[in-house]
Amino acid sequence: MARRWFNISGPCRPDKHYTSSPTIRLPSLERLFRQESYFVLHAPRQTGKTTAMIALAKQITENGQYCAVTLSVEVGNAFNNDIGGAESAILDTWHDNIIDRLPSELHPPNWVEGAPGQRIRANLRLWAQKCPRPIILFIDEIDSLENEVLISILRQLRDGYTNRPKNFPSSIGLIGMRDVRDYKVASGGSDRLNTASPFNIKDRSLTMRDFNAAEVVELYQQHTEDTGQVFAPEAAQLAFDVTQGQPWLTNSLAKEIVEELVTDTKVAITVEHINQAKEILIARKDTHLDSLANRLTETRIQAIIEPMLAGLELGNVPADDIQFVIDLGLCKMSPQGGLVIANPIYREVLPRVLTITPMASLPTIAPTWLNPEGEIDVNVLLDAFIDFWRQHGEPLLGTTSYHEIAPHLVLMSYLHRVVNGGGTLEREYAIGSGRMDLCLKYKKVTLGIEVKVWRDKIKDPEEQGLKQLEAYLERIKADYGWLFVFDRRKKAASFIERLQTKTVTTKKGRSIVIIRA
Repeated sequence: MARRWFNISGPCRPDKHYTSSPTIRLPSLERLFRQESYFVLHAPRQTGKTTAMIALAKQITENGQYCAVTLSVEVGNAFNNDIGGAESAILDTWHDNIIDRLPSELHPPNWVEGAPGQRIRANLRLWAQKCPRPIILFIDEIDSLENEVLISILRQLRDGYTNRPKNFPSSIGLIGMRDVRDYKVASGGSDRLNTASPFNIKDRSLTMRDFNAAEVVELYQQHTEDTGQVFAPEAAQLAFDVTQGQPWLTNSLAKEIVEELVTDTKVAITVEHINQAKEILIARKDTHLDSLANRLTETRIQAIIEPMLAGLELGNVPADDIQFVIDLGLCKMSPQGGLVIANPIYREVLPRVLTITPMASLPTIAPTWLNPEGEIDVNVLLDAFIDFWRQHGEPLLGTTSYHEIAPHLVLMSYLHRVVNGGGTLEREYAIGSGRMDLCLKYKKVTLGIEVKVWRDKIKDPEEQGLKQLEAYLERIKADYGWLFVFDRRKKAASFIERLQTKTVTTKKGRSIVIIRA
């Protein structure tokens, strides 16, 4: 039985968890400590920030020059605008963790009471005066605080800054998911700070990268060394490809496989196991995925994700909002240019979340498209969809707030009912592509589908759609496909009148059904 395991909750401990070098993914911070700088380190949730900062603080302290510790302020979140209550809870928690993590000669004196709004500053001042070494303090979960409590603590840190290092910590790092300007503060009609002014003493805003491919292999190799169970090289590579090294996803895939799918350590982990675990994670939507998906209802996030799903350009989106979705880990800038969803698993999860309400609104659908052998008859499936769309399509378009892609979501909801555990539905989409591609796989059937929308001020997208679908079918090795052209023009024919189909053969001999709806 494995002595260690893949961890997907809380900080990693090398004695209990498979863990890559905890500080290797951090940017170099030595100069900041040497220059007594205050800084912000932000990265998406569950990327290993806390694990890395606890390890770094331990390493710095053991080197003997500084007193370094990582302390959380998350307990203060429960106190909303009660500054005194938040300070008391935070200081009590800090005291316990300092005692647990630092040698006795570096412990602070007993905390002193003081006026609300001054207790953090006063006690850090007292500790710095008594500590035989300069203090480096990493304040974790800083963006769990909101409103007056957050502003008060930031201002107390700024107030003590000029008295460092003898009378205040020499260097302070704020650790969280977002940069200072995106901390949550309800004021002036906004739900965020929009400025760094309460912490304008910061020298740098830094981030922490995800695993690279070699680090995924090294992490999985630890399991092999402990148990003898091998991850095939192509399986480890696929794990990186579908997660792009996002640490929680990387660990979750492996955990699902070795603890649920392939518990016999004599059986090697293959590409098929990675794909199976990926589908389970997407369908299950664990807390990490669910918390990201829940952000899709936020206006500033919808303004970016909706055009991405529709294949449209972003338009006049503020640069801060683009940085925000990057900081959340939802998106990243592609090396080839342009904003993309951060990894293939997120790319699947986001549209699936958006189809939940349309799926719940679907009527009962009998699987008339299955033949006696349990295979899909594509022609019967098309007839069934056309009949469904004629009866239910128009009212179902109102079941989502993502109006630009309402037809896409209703279509995907229907197709999810079709695969229903017996197959998969994968999708591709990107800013400016003008389309969404779907690949339905069910036993022996591989059906390529392209979704285009005919909007005002653009020409009929059929010709372009045929070319794009031909290329997509070639890529997925399919001989036939469907091209949907949803007419969303203001002066389009009535819903029923525009519903029609025709079949064409491409130059390369592929059969494509064009569905206008």
